[in-house]
Amino acid sequence: MKILITGATGLVGSTVARELIAGNNTVYALVRENSDRSLLADVADSVQWIEGDILDVSSLDLALAGIDYVVHTAAVVSFVPRDRKTMYKVNVEGTANVVNACLKHGIGKLCHVSSIAAIGRPDSKKVSQGQELVLDETQRWEDSPENSEYAKSKYLAELEVWRGIAEGLNAVIVNPTIILGEGDWEKSSTQLFRYVFREKPFYTEGVANCVDVRDVSEVIVKLLFSSISGERFLLNGASISYRDLFNLMADSMKKKRPSFRVGPGLAGVIWRVEAVRTLLLGTKPLITRETAQSAARRIRYNNEKIKNALGFSFQPIEKTVARVSESLLGKI
Repeated sequence: MKILITGATGLVGSTVARELIAGNNTVYALVRENSDRSLLADVADSVQWIEGDILDVSSLDLALAGIDYVVHTAAVVSFVPRDRKTMYKVNVEGTANVVNACLKHGIGKLCHVSSIAAIGRPDSKKVSQGQELVLDETQRWEDSPENSEYAKSKYLAELEVWRGIAEGLNAVIVNPTIILGEGDWEKSSTQLFRYVFREKPFYTEGVANCVDVRDVSEVIVKLLFSSISGERFLLNGASISYRDLFNLMADSMKKKRPSFRVGPGLAGVIWRVEAVRTLLLGTKPLITRETAQSAARRIRYNNEKIKNALGFSFQPIEKTVARVSESLLGKI
């Protein structure tokens, strides 16, 4: 099969590419000029590189000619206000372009990699204080101050995929939680390992919902070659407190465990201090208002739908953390 991946140089895209290559498929990667291809360095010669951009309709049109399937992972993930315009343009307009190109070329199947954020969160005012929520695919989006701008952009992107499905596109959607994998710990969720490695003392009261990047990749490939269509699946390998997650990481990397619990009040102070620091230095903040709120939430995500659909079993979180920690330490 000829399969095009957008965002192939990212954590999920590179893992999917590697798995598809191992299955003797021909992988095409749509990449921007001068993009960092280091995560695919070991299989670079097995990838058909196509320079283009999901915001460039003509380059998408050329890239999809003769392609059988598409895996759309390209997106901007940011909780920084100055990135919002670009994030909405890439996540929403870019996805619409991919969907339109797939319809035009009669692509056999599209797998859209969304985010758990796209299912939305209920307004905290409607939830009893201290109540722990369990959400699944039946959760419907509602306007709520609990939803970040990133969440809104991914929700609107999903609407473009559902529009394509209504127009006859064979497609599936996956909604991963926090993805843990052997990426660049200066980027994405892999920064959690860097945080613990630097022996930062703080942890929050919230629940971390995590999934192994290899599990995400395996599900994507299985869905791509399955008869399943017009469905979305939450991908969550484990729901664990941030304290326990950080302790696992610290132990795996032989670092000191975080020991200072941060409540909502202190979290509010920290993100404001970060905002001032980054304004003065011109860098991106480690903590924002939205990420501070997210880390304090007590929400768990049910993974029964994908387990039943594919007979799938997720990796134990302990095994994932140990593997990723070993890989990251080996790069230092």
